Amino acid sequence: MSDDNSKRRLGRGLAALIGDIERPAETGAPPVSADRRIPIEFISRNPRNPRRHFEEADLRDLAASVRQHGIVQPVVVRTIGEQRYEIIAGERRWRAAQLAGLAEVPALIRDVDDRTALEIAIVENVQRADLNPLEEANGYELLMAEHGYTQNDLGDIIGKSRSHVANSLRLLKLPEGVQTMLAEGALSAGHARALISTPDPESLARTVVERGMSVRDTERLAQKAIEGGSGATRQARQKDADTLALEKTLSDRLGLGVVIDHKANGGQIRISYKTLDQLDDLCRRLDRTPN
Repeated sequence: MSDDNSKRRLGRGLAALIGDIERPAETGAPPVSADRRIPIEFISRNPRNPRRHFEEADLRDLAASVRQHGIVQPVVVRTIGEQRYEIIAGERRWRAAQLAGLAEVPALIRDVDDRTALEIAIVENVQRADLNPLEEANGYELLMAEHGYTQNDLGDIIGKSRSHVANSLRLLKLPEGVQTMLAEGALSAGHARALISTPDPESLARTVVERGMSVRDTERLAQKAIEGGSGATRQARQKDADTLALEKTLSDRLGLGVVIDHKANGGQIRISYKTLDQLDDLCRRLDRTPN
C-alpha cells in the first residue's frame, strides 16, 4: 500500500478504520458489538503504543466501574499467532479488566499489518487526548521517521495545526531530565517550550518547578537566561532567515532534527536521532545510488 493511499485512508477518520469504537457514552449511541470475547491472558499490549503512562488511581476507578458494569466498549486487537492477540486500541480498558479480575474481554479483531497498527495506535491516542505532551511528540516522530509523514500530513490527519505538530516535536530537543518532568506532569508543554532555547534548560526547569512559576514567568526567566548566555548562544540566535529555512526544510524531509552551523572556513550539519531505527533509515537514504 502506498504512503499516499495510507494517508488518505487515515484522513477519512479513525472511525473508518476501527468501526467507530470510541463513541463517547454520553452521546447516547449504543455500544459497538464485539466480534468475540477473548481470554485476557491471550492478549498482550502493543510495545509500540505511544502511550506509556497510566495513572494508577484512574485505572483503579475504571476497574471498579468494570466490576460493576463490565466493559462497554470492546478493545481492538490484531492476530499475532495461534490464539495470540495484540492490542491496537483500548490498552487502558484491558489493564483495568485485569485489575478487576475479569477472565475475558470483548474484542474487535482487525487483522492489519505493523504499519497500520502503529498508525491507529498513535491517531487513536492523540484524538482522544490520552497522551502526555512527550508521548504525543514521540508519536508524531514515529510516523514521520518511519512512514514519511510531513508535519502538514500529521496536522490534516489528527485535526491539529502544523504549528501544533511543530511545537510538539520541539519538545524532543529538551534534555532527558526536562522530558521526565514533562512526562510526569511537573511541567506543562508551555513551560517546556519556553526552555528549549536556553543555555541550561534542566537547571531552569528545576527552578520553575520549585517556585511553582507560571508559563509567563517561565518565559521571562528563559529570556533573561538567553540574553545572559554565551556568545555562541547569541550567535545561534542570529542565524539568517535562509539558514533557518533550510534547517526547517531538511528537518521536514528527514523527520529528524537538523542544525546548520556556518563557520569562516565552511561549516557543519548536525542531524539528531532518537532511536536506532531512525539511524538505520537515515543510512538507507544516504546510501541510495542512482539507477
